[in-house]
Amino acid sequence: MKRTVSVVLFGILTALFLAQGSTLGGRPSTGPPAVLAQEGGWKVEYDAVCSKTDIAMTLSGEELKALITRCDHLKPKIEAEEGSTRKVYLRRLQMCRDLYKYVLDSKEPK
Repeated sequence: MKRTVSVVLFGILTALFLAQGSTLGGRPSTGPPAVLAQEGGWKVEYDAVCSKTDIAMTLSGEELKALITRCDHLKPKIEAEEGSTRKVYLRRLQMCRDLYKYVLDSKEPK
């Protein structure tokens, strides 16, 4: 059972790591200034929320619940974006949320 959980968690973390290639090492996005200006404040919040996926197992239940709530509040802002930006970031946000929910569920007693 523990091995299965570890394999699933490793797979989720790997997918998040690969999906966030543009933010590795805390480097800012390198898109054109006009595109960055259009993103508004949601990109900063997205980076803050999804930057904790690598330490998700060390977070408390309350911290995980707060991150899940932040993901839920961020979703409508991303849904207002255009085409591929919306699709990419909604998928990434959902993966972050799913990971936090999975870790929270695994920490709660049954």
